[in-house]
Amino acid sequence: MGIPVGKLSLYTALGGVRPSACLPITLDVGTNNEELLNDEFYIGLRQRRVTGQEYADFLHEFMAAVKQNYGEKVLIQFEDFANHNAFDLLARYGTTHLVFNDDIQGTASVVLAGLVAALKLVGGTLAEHTYLFLGAGEAGTGIAELIALEMSRQTKTPIDECRKKIWLVDSKGLIVSTRKESLQHFKKPWAHEHEHVGNLLDAVNAIKPTVLIGTSGKGQTFTQEVVEAISSFNEMPIILALSNPTSQAECTAEQAYTWSKGRAVFATGSPFDPVEYNGKTHVPGQANNAYIFPGFGLGVVMSGAIRVHDDMLLAASEALAQQVTQENFDKGLIYPPFSNIRKISAHIAANVAARAYELGLASRRPRPKDLVKYAESCMYSPIYRNYR
Repeated sequence: MGIPVGKLSLYTALGGVRPSACLPITLDVGTNNEELLNDEFYIGLRQRRVTGQEYADFLHEFMAAVKQNYGEKVLIQFEDFANHNAFDLLARYGTTHLVFNDDIQGTASVVLAGLVAALKLVGGTLAEHTYLFLGAGEAGTGIAELIALEMSRQTKTPIDECRKKIWLVDSKGLIVSTRKESLQHFKKPWAHEHEHVGNLLDAVNAIKPTVLIGTSGKGQTFTQEVVEAISSFNEMPIILALSNPTSQAECTAEQAYTWSKGRAVFATGSPFDPVEYNGKTHVPGQANNAYIFPGFGLGVVMSGAIRVHDDMLLAASEALAQQVTQENFDKGLIYPPFSNIRKISAHIAANVAARAYELGLASRRPRPKDLVKYAESCMYSPIYRNYR
C-alpha cells in the first residue's frame, strides 16, 4: 500500500491535486513468494498468483466497477504492473477508460522533455539524432515510442520510418529483424535490419548513436569503453543513465563526465552530486517522473478529460522542456530545479489541458481563458485559515 499512498501524496504535494479526490488501491492477486505464503503474519491474499483469464476477468470487473461508481472522468493510474500486463492493460483500456501508466508514459514523457531541452545544447532536431537504448522493457520501449511519435509529428514522416532511428539492446544483444519470431510483442517494432550484435559496446560502435539511454536496471553497464566510444564520434554525447536506485545506475555522474572528458550532456534517474572536471562544475539533471505525473494528473482532472491521448504526453514534455532556463543550461542541466515544482506542474497542467481541449477530449466547459492561472487556482494548498 505504500506505493499508491506515496504516489498520491506526490500528486497532492507537487501537483496540487486535492487529497479528498485521491483513492489509493492495491489489487492483490496472490503471491508466488514461498516465504510469504508460509508466514502466519502475512496480511495479503495467501494463495499463488492468479494469471490468464481469471486475472483478466478480475481486472475487468475492477475497471467496470470504478467507472460505474465514479463516472467517465476518474483517472486510473497503473503502477508497478509487470511488463506484459502493463502493455496489455494500457492497450485494452486506453480507448474505454481514462488510464495512465506512469512506468511507461510518465517515464517516456520526462525523458523526451530532457532530450528536447538537451537539443538546445547539442543542436539539431530529434530526427537528426540516432538513439541507442540499453534495456527494452516498459521504460525503454515506452520512451522509444514517444520519441518516435514526436519525431513523426515534427517531420510529418510515418512513425515506422521514425522508429528506424531508434535501436534497442536487451539481454540477448541488439534487437534485429532476425530475432523477430522470439521477441515479445512490445519489442517487435524495434527489430530493424542489421546483423546480430551481442553486446552494448559492439552496438555503440556499429550504430554510432548520438544519444545513449539506459533503462536496464543493471548498474555499471555504461563502462569506460562504452562512454569513451560514444565520445569518440560525438562532440557532446547525450548520456542518460536512468535506472534506480543509485546503485543500479548504468554509470555515475563522475564516470560520465570523466570518461567523456567533460563533454557529455548527462542526466540520471537517481540523484547525484555536482562533479568538478577541469575546473568546471557539471550539475547532472535528474529525469524524475515526479516532474511530469503530478502536473499531468492536474491537467487531466481540471479539463475534465475523458481519455489520455499520446499528444497530451507530448504536451507535458514540451511544457517541462520550456521551463529550463539559460542559467540551467550553463550548468549543463537539462531539467529545471525541483524547487520550482509547483510552478512547473501548473505549466504542465495548462499545456495538457490545452491539448485535451484541442483534441475534443475535455468535458469542462467553457474553456478557461488563462489555463496557467486556472491551474494555479485549482491547486490544493495545505494552508488552514486563521479564524481568530
